[in-house]
Amino acid sequence: MAEKLEGNMLIAQSGGPTMVINQSLVGAVIEARKHPAIKGVFGSLHAIQGVLDGNFVDMRKETPANLEKVAATPSSALGSARKKPSADDCRRIFANLAKNNVRYFFYIGGNDSAEATHIINEEAQKADYAFRCFHIPKTIDNDLKENDHTPGFASAARFVACAVMGDNLDNRALPGVKIDVVMGRNAGFLTAASALARVYPDDGPHLIYLPERTFSFDRFIADVQEVYARHKRCVIAVSEGISDEKGEAIASKFSKEVDSHGNKQLSGTGALGDVLAAEIRARTPITRVRADTFGYLQRSFPGMVSEVDAREARAVGAEAVKLAISGIESGSVAIRRKPGKKYRAYYECVPLRNVARETRHVPDSFMAESGNDVTPAFLDYIRPLVGRLPGIGRLKAAPLGRK
Repeated sequence: MAEKLEGNMLIAQSGGPTMVINQSLVGAVIEARKHPAIKGVFGSLHAIQGVLDGNFVDMRKETPANLEKVAATPSSALGSARKKPSADDCRRIFANLAKNNVRYFFYIGGNDSAEATHIINEEAQKADYAFRCFHIPKTIDNDLKENDHTPGFASAARFVACAVMGDNLDNRALPGVKIDVVMGRNAGFLTAASALARVYPDDGPHLIYLPERTFSFDRFIADVQEVYARHKRCVIAVSEGISDEKGEAIASKFSKEVDSHGNKQLSGTGALGDVLAAEIRARTPITRVRADTFGYLQRSFPGMVSEVDAREARAVGAEAVKLAISGIESGSVAIRRKPGKKYRAYYECVPLRNVARETRHVPDSFMAESGNDVTPAFLDYIRPLVGRLPGIGRLKAAPLGRK
């Protein structure tokens, strides 16, 4: 167990914003105020870039009432960035940390943010800089290893379910083919959540495509034709990261932008939806084909927060501070699920290297053998996280028939 440290704390938010990332921020800040060893609490503006620039704000000046208001507000209150720190960056980081007597560092983010935290922690050990370094989980993709699920996912999943539910109603009124492209580079959890939109047996999404299964245009067209013949309409949910037989994301063929972690941009473009729609028009007699890309709407949409998501996001922020104060030098907070039919979660500290960079995927047990749907096991997994969805009704009267 490491020796007791006294000094200031620095916290930052990294990567894509979510609806509950500020809950983690506020959870950590409020917990930090309870511990005398933490003298001051600073926030870094725009993630690692703010640490490099020494661009900090004093979180002690925030009133409890305003912190609670911020906690309930989507997106990253401190701003964000995507940056992989180099060894030279780390030297600048430690200079700024030492200048401000920062001995506790917390980084809220996903896989790439966990990697950045791991790099900083490793370099700190080489530099013999004494501080506690923790990653706080966040990602709507739900692809952090060691976690049953991650803060941000359930609220984004709720958005996807409601959006597809609305699209299904629209498509039922004006039949045709509707394609919804959902975030998910390597993991299809968010796209799979679209299955929650189904209320009646003939509801969409009728087809769901995840990046964990090789995507075939021929199979796709056959699937659409089969559904359309049965229902005279078809609603499709597809992950932005669907890949061909070579493992190359189809959307990546239309993107040249790459971030500092080497990821090609897949979101923020409607190219994939347009390509899929064009294939249907070219290879079938179906004329009414539409495509939407949900893009960044999934991340910070007000009014869609899952209660479970908000509660757990707050808890992991507080838990990270407790772990650091207890003497543990570094780690990431992981959300676990207790066995049993009733949903219950608990938290564990795992090594940073276990969550850095690498992603987890939708397990086979959650995906239908057909390759275009999910299983009941997935619905059992996700329902307690998302919570109750809007009720949907239908007219029960049968058509009178023509005279």
